[in-house]
Amino acid sequence: MGVEGKALVLGGGGVTGVAWEIGLLHGLAEHGVDLTEAGLFVGTSAGSSVAAQVLSGVPLKDLFEAQLAGAGREVTARMTAGGLLKFVIAGAWPGDPAKGRAWLGRQAVRARTMPEAERRAVIAARIGDGSWPATRLLITAVEAETGEVRVFDADSGVSLIDAVAASCAVPLTWPPVTINGVRHIDGGIRSVANADLAAGNGQVVVLAPVTQSVRPSGRPAAQAAALGPGVRSAVVSPDAAARAAIGRNPLDPARRRPAAEAGRAQAATEAERLRAIWN
Repeated sequence: MGVEGKALVLGGGGVTGVAWEIGLLHGLAEHGVDLTEAGLFVGTSAGSSVAAQVLSGVPLKDLFEAQLAGAGREVTARMTAGGLLKFVIAGAWPGDPAKGRAWLGRQAVRARTMPEAERRAVIAARIGDGSWPATRLLITAVEAETGEVRVFDADSGVSLIDAVAASCAVPLTWPPVTINGVRHIDGGIRSVANADLAAGNGQVVVLAPVTQSVRPSGRPAAQAAALGPGVRSAVVSPDAAARAAIGRNPLDPARRRPAAEAGRAQAATEAERLRAIWN
């Protein structure tokens, strides 16, 4: 169980986002700032995978070293220019944002991708047996048909593997994930970090490999600021060296090692700022 009142928000950012977050968490722990003691974890897309791995009990050092190894079952993918345009259209949808998400969700259902079972196996290989942790964990996803946001937790009756797979189901790239007969897509479609779900905690740190959002209210910094004046919060995103290490394609597992190493290195410059908030 973590420390009540502390929340760690882990945002989306592809397979390199997973590596950068794990590297950063490991590096911060080496500098005496242990963000994994949070009483609440909020995981979105890549961040849901990181949260599941961190809360599995595997030491950060081992998780970091795993990122330095080969690609394993990870599959290289790339989002097309047309796919990116559809993301922008969905994000800028006038009126109810859920309608834009639903439009993108329907596009995702029709897209040709790898089989759902094959993608689930990749996620299972990442996070192990898939048991929900004792520490409170919220994982975000979006219903493909309605665009409504789903937040899965240990009481939702959904396996951790299915919840993470749904949260990581990048539309048009990976298959939507079926849970209780309902197709789900990436939780990052609602917000790249969903930091607003950390409301009620006095100390909040957001790790955000991606900070862009068509809607300003969806940006991690805006969501963290909206948590209230009494909340001590910080948002950490990749620095220039980390962005160069991550490269142009966050879905390329060949960039895992440099991304993880860059996250660990960046921890040295972030440790004091986060120590003042966390410790």
